[in-house]
Amino acid sequence: MNDKLLNCFGIITKSEIDLFLDCISDLIESEVVQKMCNFTQHGDTTTFDHCLMVSFKSFQFCRKFNLDYRAAARGGLLHDLFLYDWHDKDLEINLHGFYHPGIALRNAEKAFVLDDKEKEIIKKHMWPLTVVPPKCREAYVICYFDKTCTLKEVFKEWGVSLRKLMTRGLVKK
Repeated sequence: MNDKLLNCFGIITKSEIDLFLDCISDLIESEVVQKMCNFTQHGDTTTFDHCLMVSFKSFQFCRKFNLDYRAAARGGLLHDLFLYDWHDKDLEINLHGFYHPGIALRNAEKAFVLDDKEKEIIKKHMWPLTVVPPKCREAYVICYFDKTCTLKEVFKEWGVSLRKLMTRGLVKK
């Protein structure tokens, strides 16, 4: 686990990794959170990897600015705990962006005891798509890093696709 964090997040201290893992260890080792490894989020990124990145980046930011880094780490890891393939066109769930925060919150509440901030983070992470804005600063932090991590994942995939087209001569350099 520690090697993966070092590879994903660049140079960070062992004490920072240890503190982060202390915040999420009960979650990350659970069967329900591990199920996120079975679903693709964006491009070739799993839902688990996406949530881990959002969680860690939010943890770092909140720690630096004296916010509740524990709630950010935990809420960030659980924010997309919806446990289905949202790309499946035959899903009964339409408008995934609007409904998955509530589904993720229900799944998280079934599996874990959450504090109010963690619930708020999960419920409001899609703001402004979900109309009611967050009440706590940590939820805004998750909103931000969810969007930036998503953009990174999507543009990485688009870059791969564009390179494939360029090598086939379909796109001029």
